[in-house]
Amino acid sequence: VADNVTENNVHQNNVHQNNVNVETKPLEKATKTAALTEWIIRFKPFPTMLATGNDVVRMFRELAELGEFHPKANISELPALADLGVEDSYLSWEATLKGNCTLEQIQEVFVWVEDECELEITPVASYEKPAAAAQTVTETSQKQAECDQAASSDAGLKVAAAKAVPSPVEKRKENAERRAGAESSSIRVDIEKIDSLINMVGELVITQSMLSQLGDDFDIDRLEKLRDGLGQLERNTRELQESVMRIRMIPISFAFNRFPRMIHDLCNKLGKNVQLKLSGESTELDKTVMEKIGDPLVHLVRNAMDHGIEMPEVRAAAGKPPCGTVHLNAFHQGGNIVIEISDDGAGIDADKILKKAVERGLVEEGVELPQSKIYDLLFQPGFSTADKITDVSGRGVGMDVVRKNIQALGGTVEVQSTLGNGSTFTVRLPLTLAILDGQLVRVGGHIYIVPLVSIVESLQVHKKNVNAIAGKAELYKLRDEYIPIIRLYDAFNIDPDSKNLDNALLVVVEGDGQKAGLLVDDLLAQQQVVIKSLETNFRRVDGLSGATILGDGTVALILDVAGVIRVSLGRFSRPGLTPDDSINANGVAA
Repeated sequence: VADNVTENNVHQNNVHQNNVNVETKPLEKATKTAALTEWIIRFKPFPTMLATGNDVVRMFRELAELGEFHPKANISELPALADLGVEDSYLSWEATLKGNCTLEQIQEVFVWVEDECELEITPVASYEKPAAAAQTVTETSQKQAECDQAASSDAGLKVAAAKAVPSPVEKRKENAERRAGAESSSIRVDIEKIDSLINMVGELVITQSMLSQLGDDFDIDRLEKLRDGLGQLERNTRELQESVMRIRMIPISFAFNRFPRMIHDLCNKLGKNVQLKLSGESTELDKTVMEKIGDPLVHLVRNAMDHGIEMPEVRAAAGKPPCGTVHLNAFHQGGNIVIEISDDGAGIDADKILKKAVERGLVEEGVELPQSKIYDLLFQPGFSTADKITDVSGRGVGMDVVRKNIQALGGTVEVQSTLGNGSTFTVRLPLTLAILDGQLVRVGGHIYIVPLVSIVESLQVHKKNVNAIAGKAELYKLRDEYIPIIRLYDAFNIDPDSKNLDNALLVVVEGDGQKAGLLVDDLLAQQQVVIKSLETNFRRVDGLSGATILGDGTVALILDVAGVIRVSLGRFSRPGLTPDDSINANGVAA
């Protein structure tokens, strides 16, 4: 028995050595041959892995096809229910895989998540069980040693355990800190951007030194040099700002990389044949925008797969290739980034949408709407034209959230479709959320900033074009449409220069799919402003998206155009208002 124990210990040491040296020679042999038939797989996803569309269950199913697969979950890091993040991953697994498979086959299963997890694949030379007697003696010896060790330090362990077990409050705090740490991430910056930033700082130091010398010994004869120095300071500051903003820019390929795996899985689930085409992956946008646009893009791609692309036999009958195409394209246009999600599927049936809207009471029967307004109904809460509900889509939940999330980023989403030829969803987003191009307007003694992207036009009010509706609202006839007038001094409870509409200034804006006219006292300059969060420094205020500090040191508030329209008037349920329309208590045209 003693000899068996010694032999078994030697065998265990050999196995341990194989595990330790897995990164060197044993691993190299394992990649070339399937002779090693047992593997130990340790897999720990990063907290954000599930949010990228990857599914642990599918990966484990693929591993089970390679051989005898036995996973064991580790739930030690699972937080209390109150601290649970719905999209966060807290579990890790240690599994054994026995079968005639190679390392490449196992790694191929994890190829989509190799940058989003901790993964260790260890080959084991042999998994034959030792003799029963030797195993029994070994287990007995180990248990006896463990008991002796526990008995010798029983008192110390009790004290240590009392100190180690955290209270529920401490555990919730620890989990919250861990989630906060997971959300805060680093950014990889090209060395050329760092070099450019350092050069700009050097230029700024030189300019500062020149201005400092002018200030020490200044007279009126050196006024021209002072002006030149200030002009140089302005140029250097602007270039420094652009260099810093470029550091935050990352290619949109970080958002696009999740979709090949998702398309592959959806093809298997839906029984469709689809190829994914990506273009413009090197287009850069702000990291903050990148993090928040991921979920809307996922939903739009899933909709294209489920509602847009037809089954292969249907496509063949329509004279199309059996393999459909989903195309993601990104490019810069002006000060925005444009993302197009297009497919060559069945397109959107406008008549079906209108019929569904009439059934739900969103549109009156017999009303004719332009195609763009019909497509706009897709973004109504709970609206769906799906004939059946699936786990991919069809619940009518999501498209309204997609638009809301995109609008929260200061962007818009538009739909174009041709029945039988496919659809295109176009998302326009600002390049950054830190800086805004705005129009300064004055109301009384207060200055507000209206985002330029929301402004349609500015005009002087002609009293003859103003119509009142049941004493509850005022409409302005602008060419062939009527837009509601919002008196900003009423919205923010301040005193204006004048309440008279005649020859007043009206800034026509558009937000959340609705136009409105903002009544202001004066139009000031246009300029770029740095956005400061109101929620961080004060609290959330309806109708305001942030604040900024102007050149004279005063604080100006930045308008949330969609919020101002929503708070002041409510949301109109149908376009084409006439002066005879009435408005109910919710601000919806009756």
